[in-house]
Amino acid sequence: MNDPQQTNEVTDLSSVDQYLTFSIGDEDYGVEILSVQEIRGWEPVARVPNTPDYLMGVLNLRGNAVPVIDMRLRMHARKPDYDHTTVVIILRTELRSHERVAGIVVDDVSDVMNAGIDDIRKTPDFGDRVNTEFIKGLVDVGGNMVMLFDVDNFMRHPDIYDADDSIEAQAGG
Repeated sequence: MNDPQQTNEVTDLSSVDQYLTFSIGDEDYGVEILSVQEIRGWEPVARVPNTPDYLMGVLNLRGNAVPVIDMRLRMHARKPDYDHTTVVIILRTELRSHERVAGIVVDDVSDVMNAGIDDIRKTPDFGDRVNTEFIKGLVDVGGNMVMLFDVDNFMRHPDIYDADDSIEAQAGG
């Protein structure tokens, strides 16, 4: 009943993470599935004055105002269309004991892929010419490179939330 091959397969699966893949222009990205709270079709959001163009505004998510960032504009990919394939991926993470939730607008959602730690390649250093602050690695999927989106770095960005120290000061910590 205790098959050693079956035990190895379970061990191998535990070292594999799942990523939701999506596209921004011609680029493919993956985000850890555990960071995805939900996927929503595009719907207009409440605009917030005096914010960058890529900060679309906020949406009401069960009584909470959630910032929505159009990653196509943020990454200077192209002038975005808002059509039936446009989606908002609601991301969630916990930083310093504070839950953070934000939505990212992308062209479409593709699939769920598996990637083990050995499959992930380090993000190349392009110097100041290319901003890779939201990329934590690359995975080759059938000859196509998928960039792994760094949710924690994204949520730390001052365009999305205040600095961690400000949150702690407001919480009295």
